[in-house]
Amino acid sequence: MNRRFFAKSLLLGCTAPLGFLNARISNAAKTGIASAHRRLILVELAGANDGLNTLVPFDNDLYHVLRPTIGLHAHDVIKLSDSYGLHQALQPLAVHWEAGEMAWVQGLGYPQANRSHFKSIALWESGGDGRQARSGRGWITHAVEHQLARNIVDPHGISLAGDLDVFASESGRWMSLDSTDKISTDWLPTQHANLSDHPTLSLVQRRLRTLDSTLSRLSDKIARAPVPPRFDGGKFGEQLRQAAIMIGAGVDTPVYRVQLSGFDTHENQSRRHAKQLKTLALGLSSFTQALKAMQEWQNTLIMTYSEFGRRAAENHSGGTDHGTAAPHLLLGGAINGGLFGEAPDLADLPDGDPSHTMDYRALYERILVDGLVTQGVVTPLGQYRDERLADLIRVA
Repeated sequence: MNRRFFAKSLLLGCTAPLGFLNARISNAAKTGIASAHRRLILVELAGANDGLNTLVPFDNDLYHVLRPTIGLHAHDVIKLSDSYGLHQALQPLAVHWEAGEMAWVQGLGYPQANRSHFKSIALWESGGDGRQARSGRGWITHAVEHQLARNIVDPHGISLAGDLDVFASESGRWMSLDSTDKISTDWLPTQHANLSDHPTLSLVQRRLRTLDSTLSRLSDKIARAPVPPRFDGGKFGEQLRQAAIMIGAGVDTPVYRVQLSGFDTHENQSRRHAKQLKTLALGLSSFTQALKAMQEWQNTLIMTYSEFGRRAAENHSGGTDHGTAAPHLLLGGAINGGLFGEAPDLADLPDGDPSHTMDYRALYERILVDGLVTQGVVTPLGQYRDERLADLIRVA
């Protein structure tokens, strides 16, 4: 860790990464009961997931004209209706559709879409669009820090996948952590001397004190937590397992972030996309089973997001290029299952891209208001409220 990065991390609200911290936490039997508060698990599908081959309009002739090689047919999908089905690689999650615990919000995007990976994911994580500069703050941070109907003493959010861009904030406790086995306060200064009256240095000192107490609480809780067996889904599954350890330990963190990369399928998409979706399904299936065993399924919302979708037509390399609108997945015991919103019209493709039929910030607004139960139900995203999502989440 270099000094410049360390100082910057502290100034962004105790966001110093914890993955390198070296101390082993003992594991003992869990005590306590299931939490009464909801949490959100953000699942980033990095690289831009192809929505048309995830939630598949298999009965649409235009779809097969656009994708004569990589298009999926009725026998390739898990049928959700007479017209739509899931890629068969998502079979481990089919049980949630049958139980009414899986929803797909269709056609999510934003005006004047940007097709740059870096710029578009920055917009999705800050709640911006292509018409104005992004805010520099994560879309969820203000609501979690100031509008939850409870006082949070544990981290406001934990990223188990490195960067903290979605948690960008000038305050709060937002952390990056790759393993609960490595939480330690040993690296922190043992004495918090009076650095100076300089406001920046004083802020660093306050952040150190906050980080110290936060790590101590995490360490104490995790020391009493059970350790679930290995999850399916490789490295992605391991991120989810670490989240399950903290949930089982009673850590009151409202938001976790995990990431599955590899969705930039410009070539050989049929094989590559199937592999990524299978990894997604296996990891989430292990995670949901653990949540149910801990009686935390009703309290947990799982939501995917990605920088954009893919073009409607396949390219000459058996893949798809950067596009715009795409559907996204929600899972949880409080989800009212079904298809929400409208799928893009494949007969109307400006520049070859599906047009978004719902602003993605409408989904964020529902997550904040009905999912995490904010006080006063007024959020900065209120202007994007969409009544088509009114019944998406059962209010706690």
